[in-house]
Amino acid sequence: SQKKFDEIKKANQAAAKKLVEDQFSSSSSDDDDEDEVKQGKILAKTFTIYASQTDGGASELERTRQYMNEAFQSGAMTCLICIASVKRNQAVWSCCGCFCIFHLVCIQKWAKDSLFLVSSPLMDEEFGKKDYPWPCPKCRFEYKRSETPSRYYCYCGKVENPPLDPWLVPHSCGQICEKEFKPSCGHKCLLLCHPGPCPPCPKMVKTTCHCKKAKPVARRCSAKEWSCCLPCGRMLLCGQHSCENPCHAGDCQPCPRVSRQRCICGRQTAERLCASPQWQCDRVCGKPLSCGNHVCEKVCHAGPCGDCPRSGKRSCPCEKTKFVLPCTEDVPTCGDSCDKVLECGVHKCSQRCHRGPCEICRQEVEKQCRCGKHTKRMPCHKPYLCETKCTKIRDCQKHQCRRKCCPGNCPPCDQVCGRTLGCRNHKCPSGCHRGSCNPCPETVDVKCNCGKTVIKVPCGRERTIKPPKCKQLCSRLPTCHHSTQEKHYCHFGRCPPCRQPCQKMLTCGHLCPVPCHDEALVKQAGLHQSAGPWEQPSEPTFIQTALPCPPCEVPIPVECLGQHEVSPLPCHSASPYSCKRSCGRLLDCQNHTCMKECHHVTKLNTSADGKKAGPECSQCEEECTKPRPPGCPHRCVLPCHPGDCPPCLQMLKIKCHCKLSTLYIECLKLTCADLKEKELLISCKNQCPKELPCGHRCKEICHSGSCPLNCSQKVKLRCLCKRLKKEIQCSKIQEGQVLLECNALCKEMKRKESEIKEAEAKAAIEEEKRRQQ
Repeated sequence: SQKKFDEIKKANQAAAKKLVEDQFSSSSSDDDDEDEVKQGKILAKTFTIYASQTDGGASELERTRQYMNEAFQSGAMTCLICIASVKRNQAVWSCCGCFCIFHLVCIQKWAKDSLFLVSSPLMDEEFGKKDYPWPCPKCRFEYKRSETPSRYYCYCGKVENPPLDPWLVPHSCGQICEKEFKPSCGHKCLLLCHPGPCPPCPKMVKTTCHCKKAKPVARRCSAKEWSCCLPCGRMLLCGQHSCENPCHAGDCQPCPRVSRQRCICGRQTAERLCASPQWQCDRVCGKPLSCGNHVCEKVCHAGPCGDCPRSGKRSCPCEKTKFVLPCTEDVPTCGDSCDKVLECGVHKCSQRCHRGPCEICRQEVEKQCRCGKHTKRMPCHKPYLCETKCTKIRDCQKHQCRRKCCPGNCPPCDQVCGRTLGCRNHKCPSGCHRGSCNPCPETVDVKCNCGKTVIKVPCGRERTIKPPKCKQLCSRLPTCHHSTQEKHYCHFGRCPPCRQPCQKMLTCGHLCPVPCHDEALVKQAGLHQSAGPWEQPSEPTFIQTALPCPPCEVPIPVECLGQHEVSPLPCHSASPYSCKRSCGRLLDCQNHTCMKECHHVTKLNTSADGKKAGPECSQCEEECTKPRPPGCPHRCVLPCHPGDCPPCLQMLKIKCHCKLSTLYIECLKLTCADLKEKELLISCKNQCPKELPCGHRCKEICHSGSCPLNCSQKVKLRCLCKRLKKEIQCSKIQEGQVLLECNALCKEMKRKESEIKEAEAKAAIEEEKRRQQ
């Protein structure tokens, strides 16, 4: 269908895109570095308590560290049953013998299949009665049926279904392990819950050496057995020499010295190790026995030879009759029938008592074959096997027995299984069997590109596991113009793009500073034209090509056109430029500057001032704006010009000081006059019309400012009684300098007037009283 076609097409496009990205990408990435940093922090946290007991040393943790590194490394932890990676979020089980990790579901199925095969009714008549063990798929460590895992626990077995924590070792609970050390020393593991074996015990204990001669010293519990290196001195088993080996554990070695030792019978002497003084020679004893007729036939022995074996009661060959005879006479036959049971186990020997073995059974009997299907009359000593082949299926449930005259207990299948294992590389070498084949026992070396870093992985995982990270530097020759490559680690695929500075010589003479661009990825577009709107656009194509060096960006100090500033410009564009400021050069008027935007100025005279305007500058069209002399209200009649303005010859219409007369004065005279001259020029030469404070008119000629207060007008001054008078200058009266006092006559007249007034007042009062009466 169209839907399925579209899905396949998208999948193919995604795979192609990934292939292109992998082809042109570096083998190392920032994510890998972050993962390594995170992994290092987790390992350091796991080993913290152990390192604190060992004063920071963790050299004995290498084996445990390897297991933990595999727990982090992608694809390193592989279930040998299903040949798949063990992920963080999957339930697992760890073998206590080899510490190999399996999926919980896989090991449960493995244990079930193993128990079924071992206790199959075809192989055992007591099916279901025995507690058969099941083995670990890797190390064959046997577990009881009751030890079949049914739940998911952490490595230390404390927490069931441990939660997934990115800051802990996968499948770890994060608690202290606390497992008993092996061999047991009474202490417990101090690491956080971890995969693999527990490290050696880090505790410090006081212990003496093997020979007990040295004083007890403090040593690590895992290495408490130690040697003082002095001679052992213990007596050896030979009883003659002492052990000369340095202080050692266990029993002393056999005495290494050589000495001449006699054999057990004492006839021969030979040089032998002191540790094995007893030895037998190959001579027969030959000593006469107590009967005096025979000699001892034993080979070199110790002690007495014993009685003659032919003395005492002896039986005839058929053991029916006993005789007492001298040791020099042989026992005769009794003449009775032998009657010993023959090899057939059914019939007896019919011969008379005889020496030597009985003959084979020759009686004719009706024999049934081993499988019980046929009978035949034949000699009893001959076995009867029919030619019928057994058609039963063997325990492998695949092949027939095909054994001639099979009694029913068909032997296990003797053919090789030959099924392809889960690794897809090897075939099962075991005998033909039921159930799943054992995991492939082979391991495969996965190497880095240079081959110096190798990791061993279970067979079959080499196609899916990532190659190991190699710390060796890449030794490939550079593909760009550089003589040496930028240092980077060994990797597969293309080397990462060269990031060294290009350093090619540019046309300007500088070296190209940008990263190397000999192998830049360039997108190609327009190569494929679609047949129509129904065709989907294809993915862009990238090619590697050498790009030209970019324009030189080395900063060069360049002065602007108007020589206002010096700015660093890129070398490729280093030419005079406009700084966008106004020109600012002084025009010919010497009053204004050029307002054009920064521009080139031709220097007419090299010795002239560099700030003077040139022919390219603007011309001044302003009026003269120079300040006028103080008091001159007129503008300069000339346009903007250098130097001083010409004298102002216009007439000024101005009021005099007293504001009564209008005067016409040349502006030049007025502006050039000093204060005295100005005072005279502005004066109308008439009497000042202003009144003084005393009320008289100012006697001065028209003047500026306030009138003087020293009034010179003559006024009459009278005494208090107004009888005396005198003419005095007005200014003196204002100043209070002159005062006219009454004389004696004035005082007398004043007294008389006061008396008259008193008399008139009294008369008036009396008149009033009379009226009232």
